[in-house]
Amino acid sequence: MATAVKTQPETAENSETETAGQGSPLVAVSSGDLMPAIPFPRITRQHLSTVGTVILSLSIGVLLWHFVTAINLDFYINFENVPAPWTVFTAFLAHIQTEIFWTHIGVSMRRILISYSFAVVLGISIGLVMGRSRIARAFIMPYIEVIRPIPAVAWIPLAILMWPTEESSIIYITFLGALFPIVLNTLHGVEQTPEVLVRAVQSLGAPRWAVFRHVVIPAALPSIAAGLAIGMGVSWFSLLAGEIISGQYGIGYFTWNAYSLINYQDIVVGMLMIGFLGTGSTAAVKAITRPMLKWQKRTR
Repeated sequence: MATAVKTQPETAENSETETAGQGSPLVAVSSGDLMPAIPFPRITRQHLSTVGTVILSLSIGVLLWHFVTAINLDFYINFENVPAPWTVFTAFLAHIQTEIFWTHIGVSMRRILISYSFAVVLGISIGLVMGRSRIARAFIMPYIEVIRPIPAVAWIPLAILMWPTEESSIIYITFLGALFPIVLNTLHGVEQTPEVLVRAVQSLGAPRWAVFRHVVIPAALPSIAAGLAIGMGVSWFSLLAGEIISGQYGIGYFTWNAYSLINYQDIVVGMLMIGFLGTGSTAAVKAITRPMLKWQKRTR
C-alpha cells in the first residue's frame, strides 16, 4: 500500500534561505533579488591606536606652538613675530575662498607631475641599465656624482639661460631633484639582486629581457619604491627653490611673496601647504607602489 507524502510548496523565502546557506553569503535587496555581500574594510584596534597616536602627536605640537607664541618666548629662538595657530588658521580659511590661492596650488602640482613623470621614466631606465652593465655604469656614474651635489638654487641662473621660458626652467630644476634619488636607489636594488637567481634563469635558456622582467626588476622593486618616495620629497624642495627665484605662480612663490610683504601668517600658511602637499604626494606614490610589493608579505 503506497503511502502519500505531503510536500510543502517552496516559497521565495525558503528558497532565499536555502541558497544563502550554500556558497558565498547573499543579501536580499528586494523580494526575489539577491546580490553578493560587499566586504567592508575592517578597522582593527591597531588602526585606531595608530590614528589616535597621530592625533595626539599633532595636538601636542599645536599646543606647544600656541604656548610659545602666547608668552612671546625669546630664549635663543625668538617667537615674538611668529603668528599664533588660530591666526594662521583664520588666514588659511580666507585664502581657500580665493581663486588665486588654488591657482598657486594647481600650478605647483602641474609642475611636479610633469617633472616627476620624466624623472621616473628616465631614472628607472638609467638605474636598470647601470646595474646590469659595468660599461654603462662607468660611463654614466661620473656625471651623476658631479651633478648630484649641486643644489637646486645653484642651477637657477644657468637654467634660466638654457631654457626658453621660466616655466621650463623650473620644471628642469624639479626634474633634476627627483632624478638622482630614483637612479641611485634603482641601481642599488639591481646590485642587490641574488646572482644565483639570475644564473638559474639563464641556465634554463631565458633571454636577457626575461631575466630583467622576471628576476631583476622584481628584486629591485623595494629599492625602486623607496627611491620614488624619496624623489618626490626632493622634487618638492627643488620646485620651491625655482618658484621662489623665478616663478610668478606656485605655492613657493606665494610663500616668498608673503615674506616680501612681511605677512607672517601667510608665510606659515604657505609652509604648511607645502608640507601637506608633499606628504600627500609621497603617500600617493607609496599607495601606487604598494600593490607591486605584495609578494614581500607572502614571503615573510
